[in-house]
Amino acid sequence: MAEKNNRLGLVVTGLLLAILMAAMDNTIVATSMGTIVADLGGFDKFVWVTSAYLVTVMAGTPIFGKLSDMYGRKRFFIFGLVFFLFGSILCGTANTITQLSIYRAIQGLGGGALMPIAFTIVFDIFPAEKRGKMTGLFGAVFGTSSLFGPLLGAYISEYIGWHWIFFINIPIGIISFLLISFFYKESLEHRSQKIDWFGAFTLIGAVVCLMFALELGGNQYAWDSLIIIGLFSLFTAFFITFLFVERKATEPIISFQMFRKRLFATSNAIAFFYGATFIIATIYIPIYIQGVFGGTATNSGLILTPMMLGSVFGSQSGGLLTTKTSYRNIMILSGIFFITGIFLLGTLTPDTSRLVVTIFMIITGYGVGFNFSTLSMSAIHNFDMRQRGAATSSLTFFRSLGMTLGITIYGIIQRNLFTNSLTKEFAGMGNGKGFGDSRELLSPETRKEIPAPVLEKITDALSNSIAHTFMWALIPALLAVIFIFMMSKERVIVPVKKAHS
Repeated sequence: MAEKNNRLGLVVTGLLLAILMAAMDNTIVATSMGTIVADLGGFDKFVWVTSAYLVTVMAGTPIFGKLSDMYGRKRFFIFGLVFFLFGSILCGTANTITQLSIYRAIQGLGGGALMPIAFTIVFDIFPAEKRGKMTGLFGAVFGTSSLFGPLLGAYISEYIGWHWIFFINIPIGIISFLLISFFYKESLEHRSQKIDWFGAFTLIGAVVCLMFALELGGNQYAWDSLIIIGLFSLFTAFFITFLFVERKATEPIISFQMFRKRLFATSNAIAFFYGATFIIATIYIPIYIQGVFGGTATNSGLILTPMMLGSVFGSQSGGLLTTKTSYRNIMILSGIFFITGIFLLGTLTPDTSRLVVTIFMIITGYGVGFNFSTLSMSAIHNFDMRQRGAATSSLTFFRSLGMTLGITIYGIIQRNLFTNSLTKEFAGMGNGKGFGDSRELLSPETRKEIPAPVLEKITDALSNSIAHTFMWALIPALLAVIFIFMMSKERVIVPVKKAHS
């Protein structure tokens, strides 16, 4: 028994390290984005560094989830680790924002296997009464990695070079690889299934066409141009084909049968809207700090810390409460904090103090933290071991889809608000609008050369654009709360142990 517990401990450590690596990578990149853009340029393309990663995570997640149900978790978890590390090495060699986006897409293919399979393995090896504690622990590590990620990323970006934020993954990934390879002995209870490759292709094709149409429309091309109309037409064709294919597929990539379970359907919807909202805070708070307050990468890293710390406590709270009350009640508490935090972020101005921003971050982080642990459990509540991979990957898929569409749509909103504000502020000032270049605004050295009156107008425009974007983000946050109230009232059932006489 002691040997088994020790082996389980090493397996859990390997899984936690993988989650640490994947989650820390996201927050490191978010925190360092101001520095990366100041170095490489491409403010109009920086959202693709995040969205390219999310698209490939989304593409791989349901496929790897299905494959892990068929052939075992271990081999595909290890595959994800290797591919993630390969992508990390490529990212560290990027010289342009376009290269970095492509390499992040490669990295995302590995990330699509890591997170869902790690959580599925936990449900495989632990009984019901321990899953709440373990998912809380995993969610806490997710939050803790997000806590140290910004600090580490900020320090590396400022004192070593932003390329090294990707190389930090290598030692962590190697240790995780060794622990899982040698100590995880999985059950062989799997069944043969067909992979719905056509369904995966049509779904990803639809999402990519929609993202390109939204990103390029009104920017590089007019909304009524043939290219944009063509992209929207392709999106419609791919999506309709996907729906048709999924109804006919023997083993659909996203099973409509599973969505007949009310708890599963609402959990996925909530994850989608939470993802769409929370990604905005993760991306735009660092930009706000560096662009409005004139902070360095370290300052923006520090400012994200309260939000991530709040998510750690939120995740732990959610995991512990799963054995005491229903998933629905837990998520109602989550929604109250989440809505409040996003609304407060919508009130940011250039005059907002660091203390006030910190409070807003803690509230938002605490609210979102619940979903990492609670929804991971509610999504698989009605399914056995042979369907857990598909159920967990579906949740991760919809969260990633929400994040992908969120960063694309709200990136357009923020950019247009910022550009329109600058146009009004500098109307008749000739070249004054040129100071809106992100290199000038996000780099502490070059922004010193901007005349104070001009800099004030630019920072006001950036602050207002980000604040208004957060107000628009209340829409998916409120939709998430609606689905929370639609959840059924199931909860974790802990077996009662009979007392010995």
